[in-house]
Amino acid sequence: MQSLDSKREIAKLGMSVSLLTCVGSAFFMKNNSAKTIHVLSGVALVGFSIWHHSLYEKK
Repeated sequence: MQSLDSKREIAKLGMSVSLLTCVGSAFFMKNNSAKTIHVLSGVALVGFSIWHHSLYEKK
C-alpha cells in the first residue's frame, strides 16, 4: 500500500504530464492522431485532478 504522500505526488505528476501533452498536441490539431491525443490527455487531466482533489480531507 502506498502512502498518502506518494499518491499525491503521483497525482501531481500525472496532472503535469497530461497538461504538457494536452498543450503540446494543441499545436498539431490538423493531424487526426494529435486530435485524439489532445482529447485523451484532456480527459486524463480531468481524471488526475479529481483524484488529486480526493486525496485531501474536507474541512
